[in-house]
Amino acid sequence: MKQIPRRKDIKNKEPLAELLNFAEKDDLVKLVLGLAARDNSIRRECLDTLKETVKVSNVLKEGAASSALLSLWRELEPELAELDEYGGGDHGQEDDVSEYLSELCDKLDETTLSKNDRDELLEEVLRYIQSGNAGMDDFLYDVAYATCKNDDDLRDLAERFEALKSSWPTDHARRIYRRIGDHKKFLALRALTMKYGMDYYDLATFYWETGEKDKALDIAIKGMKSGEGRMDELRLFLAERAKESGDRNAYLDYLFLQKTDRLALSSYKEFKKECSDKEWKEYEPRIVDLLEKSDNVQSLKIYMHRKEYEKAIQCFIKISNHSYYRYMDSDILQIASRLENRYPEEILTFHKSSTGNLNSSTSRKDYRFKAEAVKRVRHILVDVMKKPADWRKYVLPIKMNNMGRPAFQEEFAKVIPEWKELK
Repeated sequence: MKQIPRRKDIKNKEPLAELLNFAEKDDLVKLVLGLAARDNSIRRECLDTLKETVKVSNVLKEGAASSALLSLWRELEPELAELDEYGGGDHGQEDDVSEYLSELCDKLDETTLSKNDRDELLEEVLRYIQSGNAGMDDFLYDVAYATCKNDDDLRDLAERFEALKSSWPTDHARRIYRRIGDHKKFLALRALTMKYGMDYYDLATFYWETGEKDKALDIAIKGMKSGEGRMDELRLFLAERAKESGDRNAYLDYLFLQKTDRLALSSYKEFKKECSDKEWKEYEPRIVDLLEKSDNVQSLKIYMHRKEYEKAIQCFIKISNHSYYRYMDSDILQIASRLENRYPEEILTFHKSSTGNLNSSTSRKDYRFKAEAVKRVRHILVDVMKKPADWRKYVLPIKMNNMGRPAFQEEFAKVIPEWKELK
């Protein structure tokens, strides 16, 4: 039995340290287990520390590591349950839960759970995946996959996903079966949903990889006719197959469909670069036809690239009528500056329309925005059209009508060079 210390021996010492020093082993074990049972963070800290500092078998260390990860899950689970109950939470709470789940996932990559711990963890994770109400699905799927260390684990996970009888988990199950080489299960689940272009792409690439190339091409072509939604991968798959087989015409046809699906200046340049001069003469009219049917910033950029300025200004006028383009798109302002010398009247009209209501009270931020728009009007009238008198005629009423708005006057004075001198 340990000797009880005298009062003078414990003076100025940490009481808890002294008590622990003289406590019996059984009392300490009972104390730690009680604390760990009430607080999972304490339990995890004990497990992580003791498995590194106490000399025990590898089996016991592995069990401790597994149990520590389950404790980490139990730490985060109450907040996850709250997110699930209310369909999300504030950004701070969501960030906390996502960080916990990321930490759990990282540690699972380095640790093999015991069967019982894995079963318990997956049962709870899959319950939240099935609910889908916490907004943490991506993290939860990552955790589920991180528990898998071999194909048997993956098959077990696929079967659990499949048992949920829900679309997205079933998609994951199908991908797992393909990954582990269970072709029969993959095809059975794949046959359940053949609606979108990506569905046909998935099946076509499967047959291609397994050597059934004719069937792969048949599926891809069928998908081009019947598939809905995103078709990018399917078109590129067929384009690549045509290129490999030496069918130049088919290759360009599929590439044309891909590059013009969301026609942009970059895709226009890419397709033209791919074509010979003769091939470009065949496809160019089709692109021109698409441009004439589409009035957007990308069409405008292509017209500018082609130096078709008359078409560009007509396109510019149409799209600048939309408030989004007028106020938000920097590309529009850049193109306006490139067109201003050729079409000063049209660009002047555009800049005037961008000023908004110049006779109303608003925030300083809005005043600055309006001042920048008025400054662009000044540039066209004074620098481009050489009409300073017209500028004065335009701007003087703006200043006079807002004399009762000090913030307006201050913000405009910061932007318009001669604002204070205007009388």
